[in-house]
Amino acid sequence: MRNIVLGLLAGLCVGPWAGDFSPLLGEVSRWVIQLIKALAVPLLFLAIVNAIHQTRMGWKSGARMLFIALLNAAIALVIGMGLSAWLRPGDALREIWSHPGAVSAGAPSAPVPQLKLDWTRNVGAWIPQSVLQPFVENAVIPVVILAILLGFALRHESHEEAHHETLRRWGASLETAQKVAERMLLGVTRVIPVAVFAAVASSVAKYGYGPLTGLFAYLGVALLGLALHIGLTYQGWVVLGSRIGLRRFWAEARTPVLQSIGTNSSLATLPFTLRALDRMGISRRSSALGACVGTNLNNDGILLYEGLAFLVVAQAMGVHLSFAQQLSAALLCVLTAMGIAGVPDAGFISLSLILTTVGIPTENLPILLSVDWILGRARSVTNVLSDLVLSIGIEGRSGHGPEA
Repeated sequence: MRNIVLGLLAGLCVGPWAGDFSPLLGEVSRWVIQLIKALAVPLLFLAIVNAIHQTRMGWKSGARMLFIALLNAAIALVIGMGLSAWLRPGDALREIWSHPGAVSAGAPSAPVPQLKLDWTRNVGAWIPQSVLQPFVENAVIPVVILAILLGFALRHESHEEAHHETLRRWGASLETAQKVAERMLLGVTRVIPVAVFAAVASSVAKYGYGPLTGLFAYLGVALLGLALHIGLTYQGWVVLGSRIGLRRFWAEARTPVLQSIGTNSSLATLPFTLRALDRMGISRRSSALGACVGTNLNNDGILLYEGLAFLVVAQAMGVHLSFAQQLSAALLCVLTAMGIAGVPDAGFISLSLILTTVGIPTENLPILLSVDWILGRARSVTNVLSDLVLSIGIEGRSGHGPEA
């Protein structure tokens, strides 16, 4: 944990002098994250299969998961859009938005790609084309679908007496494979401080410190919104909906939170999240359902950011959005965020889709990249805490989770 903080500080200090080395530093960071994600997806698959095969999960558990996840998502959107409408940070960006060159000479000039919204294609992409394809592409939702199908198939066959011994050996092998995957991923994460240093140094070298002053209002309001959601919503669940005290929760959540800052990915932090839940006394049934199966719904960081940011961009451009347009954009936030939380910078990528869909030009959207290396990590922290809180909420105050 201390090494991650040291890597962050070193990156801030070295960044201004990185010069021609900044592209190489950016690649080093990307290599580490790429390796972590390559190992995290199989771990996600094995955790879901083992949870379904070895534990009893009924419809009440699933219903509780959906209720908590959707309620948290709605609160996140209300906070993000409410703060943006009330404080109007986009007004402070109007001059910068009109003259993007004044922000930073190093800001990218290429416009964000215009994405066409095709719901049939998007939903169809969740259906695996082959058994291996989701693992090759690190596609989270198809992997979850395959894991659920295999888990329930093994669970159904386990009731057959003739197959009992064979399936017992299969179950033991899958459990061992999960432990091996966790150990491999934990080994790779030892170099995360190096990735933190490289990513921060590269970002500072590219954008400098100057954009932070011009984008202070936008950055401050976004961080305020995420902090409010964490402080009110998540801590409320811990206090009112569990037997875990706040001191114990934060003591155990510290490690996955710091790891999410380093990896900028909630998916890559999965083994630390599961270990933290184990130490809190949360059953593997609840932790697997909340942090693994529910990970595609626990995108509160991205949802809050998208709800706030699209209004900020509209304000910066002087575009007035009707209530119907804002409601449509809010629904788009929910749909585009599904399955994307584990990807670094996913919130920024999906933001361009939302703006294009509601008809707001995105030519100057790269201006926000100047501070997105900060917001991206804040979003990842929120998503990891969302995984923790959803698992705790599923477990409930009884400590056994809801019955099937």
